[in-house]
Amino acid sequence: MENYRQSRRYVWLMIFSIVLDTSCAVTHYSIPEEMEEGSVVANLASDLGLDVKTLGRRRMRLDIISNKKYLDVKKETGELFILEKMDREFLCISKTATTCFIKTEVILENPVRIFNIEIEIVDINDNAPHFRRDSIHLDISESTAAGERFSLSNAVDPDIGSNSIKTYHLSESEHFDIEIQTGRDGSKFADLILKKALDREEQALHNLILTALDGGVPARSGTASIIVRVLDTNDNAPQFDKDSYTINLTENAPIGNLVVKLNATDKDEGSNSEIIYSYSLYTSEKTQQTFSLNHENGEIRVKEMINYEDFRIYDMEIIATDKAVNSLSGKCKVKILVTDMNDNHPEISIKSLSSPVKEDIPVNTVIAVVSVSDKDSGENGQVDINISDHLPFALKESSDNYYELIVSEPLDREKMPEYDITITVTDRGNPSLSDNETITVELLDVNDNVPQFPQTFYTIPVMENNPPGALLSSLTAIDPDLHENQYLVYFIIEKEIVNISMSMLFSINPENGNLYALKTFDYEIEKEFLFHIEARDSGVPPLSSNVTVHIIIMDQNDNTPVIVSPWRAHGSVVEEKIPRSTDKGTLIAKVIAIDSDSVHNSRITYQFLQNTDATLFSLDQYNGEIRTMRMFSYRDSRHQRLVVIAKDNGEPALSATVTIKLSTVETALKTYADMTEVPLEYDIFSDLNLYLVIGLGSVSFLLLITILVTIVLKCQKPKPSKAAPPSRNSVISERNSTIADSTLVSNDAYWYSLFLAETRKGKLVVRQPVPKGSRYIVSSIPRSTGLTETSDSAASTLQ
Repeated sequence: MENYRQSRRYVWLMIFSIVLDTSCAVTHYSIPEEMEEGSVVANLASDLGLDVKTLGRRRMRLDIISNKKYLDVKKETGELFILEKMDREFLCISKTATTCFIKTEVILENPVRIFNIEIEIVDINDNAPHFRRDSIHLDISESTAAGERFSLSNAVDPDIGSNSIKTYHLSESEHFDIEIQTGRDGSKFADLILKKALDREEQALHNLILTALDGGVPARSGTASIIVRVLDTNDNAPQFDKDSYTINLTENAPIGNLVVKLNATDKDEGSNSEIIYSYSLYTSEKTQQTFSLNHENGEIRVKEMINYEDFRIYDMEIIATDKAVNSLSGKCKVKILVTDMNDNHPEISIKSLSSPVKEDIPVNTVIAVVSVSDKDSGENGQVDINISDHLPFALKESSDNYYELIVSEPLDREKMPEYDITITVTDRGNPSLSDNETITVELLDVNDNVPQFPQTFYTIPVMENNPPGALLSSLTAIDPDLHENQYLVYFIIEKEIVNISMSMLFSINPENGNLYALKTFDYEIEKEFLFHIEARDSGVPPLSSNVTVHIIIMDQNDNTPVIVSPWRAHGSVVEEKIPRSTDKGTLIAKVIAIDSDSVHNSRITYQFLQNTDATLFSLDQYNGEIRTMRMFSYRDSRHQRLVVIAKDNGEPALSATVTIKLSTVETALKTYADMTEVPLEYDIFSDLNLYLVIGLGSVSFLLLITILVTIVLKCQKPKPSKAAPPSRNSVISERNSTIADSTLVSNDAYWYSLFLAETRKGKLVVRQPVPKGSRYIVSSIPRSTGLTETSDSAASTLQ
């Protein structure tokens, strides 16, 4: 809008000038640059005195002098208008020209007329000042003195006159200022003035803004950046981050391990700031051998193995030097403290040891002294010592790092002859280290154990008829002691039985405890022996123990059964007479045999070995009773021959036989059963009882039978039987026929038979129990003297 007003003002001025000078051949117009397109400059028809109506017919036009058409004429009105914006700085490049014109001609035909038109392009402040370069770079040494002047490239402004550059401004700076100079052509330029010395280390780069201002209204400006790079001089020595370093380093750090990286800085730049690290002369050779220093980057690394126990502190001084010609340097101190690492195992040393020791060593006796040590420090060097809990020993601290191994419980060599004692020492490091030492304590034997038999009571069965010198058993005692304390001697404790010493019956090997029989034993004479055997060691004083030995003589089937009823002379045949009218089932005879062996071997069974008529007689196999199975007939023979065998229960079985010849008579004789004596109910018989029995028998005609039997016995001479063993005082009745009671069997029959036989010889038979109540002794007491004769053999046992 402002430009349009100016252009209107200029047009009116030009018209006014034309009016004043009508004689001028050139029509002059003045317009501002940058007028908008379509803007009217002037009315040529009016200014040139032309008829508007004839302009189209006369073909009015502008002759363009320049290459580009900026103006044109409206034929309808005769107005000169802006066809394209005009830039004075473009049309008039030369800065020397103060005015800028565009010349053109207005041509009309019919008639032809040419008018010269001159248009002045008036400058407006349409261009801001600008620098040829946006940034201006200056290199100034930090050693440059204050007041030094530095030329700057000036700014340019296409505008002219008051619209051109008027002044310069510099951004605020404590180090720089500007001074404005005017050239011969009137142009303005500025010099940069250093008003305060520079310090590159304080500020290496200064960024300034230079502003150029023109004189237009409003004023326009342009800026350029001034970059001042401060050039370094070696005015700063290298400096470490710290004056001293204290480094904790663990011992045994691996070789090459980084200890510390020193950092020294130099505020200078370039070679002035490049640093070389080195040891000073105050650093010991040991330290330089242990640690390496990198001269380029200041790294200190482990060079050799580090042992806390050898060297604990390393001091070094490091120098940092720059690479300037006149180099400067700085230094720092480094102290490396080696930290203890638990790298040393505790050590155990056995100072004294007592081994072997006696097993009866008193409790709390010292048997060993040990010392412990650890080269580490702190908790790594503190140790704990112990042994296994289950051992009868304990550790007791006697002084610093010295311990006594004492006996804590009574020892017993027989339970543990020696002890392997492992002493373990452990430090308190993390992780902890330990060591151990094993000592062996051997125990010496003392005679503290009594010989022990495996059993407290031995029952030894011995078969009778053993050969003299036969081994009966081996009675071995055990003594856990050693050597002479273990050597045992065996012997029999003397004891007499019926005036016979045990040493005459038995013998024991004093070295090994083998028990031997010195004689042959007979079950029927000796059935058992009870005595003691002692085992005594050879210690001082000797210890001993004894054991009870019970010898049981085992029976052997060595006695043949002896037939005691019916009695007959050796080798003779028993003859019996029975009435022919005997009824069926009548007891004809009873065979009684005895066996002096034990109950099992003496069990007798009977059977016919020969029977004239098997249908006439029967034999009970257990009690030996012979009975008629039917009555005699006239066809039966008057003489019957029966052979009975009595067999014992032994293995192999032994036997005896008896032959009975039976003769039948027609006379009315008493039956065998009627002639049987009534058995007594008591074991002890007297004369009165005998006479009472005989008296009762006489009522049944027993008196006659008794007289007949007595006559027969007195007429027949007794002969000793060879069947009975010569060593026994067995009493056998001498009679042609023995009257047997059907209610007696086995040994009871034997005693009853003895009773009958001995009473007939005027003796009293007594069955007396022995002290144990299970055995009986046969005594024959003559009536005339009353003395007792005891048999040599022990009585049979009644079951």
